[in-house]
Amino acid sequence: MTTFDEREKAYEAKLAHDEELKFKANIRRNKLLGLWAAKKLGKEGNAAEEYASALVAAQLEGAGEEVIFRKIRADFDATGVAQSDHQIRREMQELHAAAMNDVISGIGKAN
Repeated sequence: MTTFDEREKAYEAKLAHDEELKFKANIRRNKLLGLWAAKKLGKEGNAAEEYASALVAAQLEGAGEEVIFRKIRADFDATGVAQSDHQIRREMQELHAAAMNDVISGIGKAN
């Protein structure tokens, strides 16, 4: 195997690893985001967990980040929760950073 081949394989492995980290961080972020939103909506216990799981499922179905935002926005509007779009998106960003740190450090592997 040439040095070029070894570099190419290493680069491909790094890309795969980075994509896996992003995927895990998005799943963790959506769970944390769901729990945050559920609390704002007055949900507790199983209801909060189910709400968070619904956001995780939306990500797994490939619905994307914008669909998750719109669901939270609609739920907040329907129940009169006063949060601006900016506040929701900021929470999404902050929780994504926290989730990435958790995934990198190995926290929340079961979540």
